[in-house]
Amino acid sequence: MIEQPTFKFYFLHPKFWLTWLGVLILYTVSWLPYSMQLAMGRGLGLLFKKVMPRRVNIARTNLKLCFPEYSDDSIEELVTENMKNTGIAYFEVGMAWWWPDWRIRRKLHIHGEENLRKAQEDGSGVLLLLFHFLSLEVHARLHGFVEPAVGLYRPHNNAVMEFLQTRGRARSNKYMIQRKDVKGMLKALSKGDIAGYLPDQDYGRRRTEFVKFFEVPDASTTTGTMLFAKAPNCKVLVSRCVRRKDGTGYDLYYEPALKAFPTGDDKVDARYVNTLVEDAVKKAPEQYLWVHRRFKTRPEPDMPSYYQ
Repeated sequence: MIEQPTFKFYFLHPKFWLTWLGVLILYTVSWLPYSMQLAMGRGLGLLFKKVMPRRVNIARTNLKLCFPEYSDDSIEELVTENMKNTGIAYFEVGMAWWWPDWRIRRKLHIHGEENLRKAQEDGSGVLLLLFHFLSLEVHARLHGFVEPAVGLYRPHNNAVMEFLQTRGRARSNKYMIQRKDVKGMLKALSKGDIAGYLPDQDYGRRRTEFVKFFEVPDASTTTGTMLFAKAPNCKVLVSRCVRRKDGTGYDLYYEPALKAFPTGDDKVDARYVNTLVEDAVKKAPEQYLWVHRRFKTRPEPDMPSYYQ
């Protein structure tokens, strides 16, 4: 378990001044009207597209691999919309970390809460499968209003950002667990907690199966999902959070608990998890994190990279 951090005078060291300046700007902007922040985010995203060609190319490559049926014009249009949403995500960090409860609650629209409550009826722990949509920080904050949860966490390498990030993410949830603390995660589930887990990135070769993801036949897919799903008295369900296109807030969804999962065959189960990700992404592809090198790990180390 990661303890709530305390402020240290070390954070005022000159090497952190630029970080504090960026934080101050983000904090100040977070108090502007929501519609204005969305507009600023779209503008920032268009700037990203011009000054971050490597990340843009990663997103373009991912989209071409996943949607080979799309024309070049359609791919480029989706890349542009994705970068706009990436810009908005930066402002959503400020919303998630610093908005008061009354303000952010007004943006919450819940769907399927009964599925979550049904999964908890017998005191079961709930493994909540989350995916890397760009509004993930807001997702964590909003879910806490439904019921506080715990989640796996990767520490930041900047001490000030680690302090702010830990406090911000625990704003309406219970606590966080080190990403490699498998026992801590299993303990939380055994106590009947809701534990969030993100199975949709390329985590390398350890605990991995190479299975189909969209149209890529051999995507590295973590088996960690099945490890946690095997916990005694554990239910598994999918939750996703997407920004409404009309600017009125966020739709937070809870799907029915998975049945007969896991099966015991990691390859079959990993493919099934990927289909869950695919179904969610297809509903709002422009809001997914495409700038991550999702297909960087190939089945054989000497195979050429998709990312040139």
